[in-house]
Amino acid sequence: MAGDAVDVLRLVPLLADLDDDEMILLADAMQPVTFGAGDTVTAEGAAADGFFVVESGDAAVSIQGEDRGAMGAGDCFGEVALLTGSERTATIRAISEMRCYRLAADDFRDIVENSPLIAWKLMQSLTDRMS
Repeated sequence: MAGDAVDVLRLVPLLADLDDDEMILLADAMQPVTFGAGDTVTAEGAAADGFFVVESGDAAVSIQGEDRGAMGAGDCFGEVALLTGSERTATIRAISEMRCYRLAADDFRDIVENSPLIAWKLMQSLTDRMS
């Protein structure tokens, strides 16, 4: 399964600077999860429970009930809430069946705390995305 997850992770711009060993470390900690059309993937205001990478399918993103766009293959979400300890800032609802890879909050923390180079690369990528 890690090989499949690595292929999906390589599509994510946030993770583009990770080398092969770092990708494998991250992929090994991720679990596949599937959401049906109409399922709520994350709810605005809920506690952050994981970092997600979309392998396939589509989702709608809303904030305070307002449409804020869509997500599809190669998109990721949840990293900001995990890094800051904040609540989810958006609701993500599956439009079609979605297959994702999920990294649980505790596993995300372990990887970031025990792999300073991964933490540094994630911070750089996040900074670039927020600029």
